[in-house]
Amino acid sequence: MNKEVKIDEAIDKIQDGMIIMVGGFLGCGNPHRLVDKLVEKGTKDLTLICNDSSFPDYGVGKLIVNKQVKKLIASHVGTNPETGRQMNAGEMEVVLVPQGTLAEQVRAGGSGLGGFLTPTGVGTVVEEGKQKIEIEGIEYILELPLKADVALIAGQTADKFGNIEYFGATRNFNQLMATAADLVIAEVEEIVEVGEMDPNHVVTPGIFVTHLVNGGAK
Repeated sequence: MNKEVKIDEAIDKIQDGMIIMVGGFLGCGNPHRLVDKLVEKGTKDLTLICNDSSFPDYGVGKLIVNKQVKKLIASHVGTNPETGRQMNAGEMEVVLVPQGTLAEQVRAGGSGLGGFLTPTGVGTVVEEGKQKIEIEGIEYILELPLKADVALIAGQTADKFGNIEYFGATRNFNQLMATAADLVIAEVEEIVEVGEMDPNHVVTPGIFVTHLVNGGAK
């Protein structure tokens, strides 16, 4: 099965109001061509789940600047002043989540778990509105899983079935998000034939990937 599609066909799958996850860490590991095409399309009222809002002119930060996001769930927003401006002006809802908690929420969503217990955030604003459970004298917050309609991820190499290899730190949230969405679109630098990849280097099995976009195409 060849999962490679043209970038326009892939982006057409994303509609107004959807929940999307986007891999990356301050732009490193963002699927840049997919993000740029989504900005060009102008899809709006999105709920964006990502580690951070990057920079105003880089990666997912462009979606914020273009006012396509109605709700942001992230662990860090300080490098994009527009995120703070929209949040303070009431133009966009921002949910700040401790980074490890965010990663575990995505993992729980991809694993089919009902949630998990963590002491992170106990006694802070993080616990507001959440259930707390005490075990052996220690208080924990019950954090719920995160799932998305679509995940946009970035990898280094994939075969045509969608098995993906990542390069270094670009792996970050991409491998988790590949498991936690109904539809997964992967942008990779190179697409090879099935059987050409060393199976020991595969991190995301192709069974999780719906569509492939060749991010290295000229």
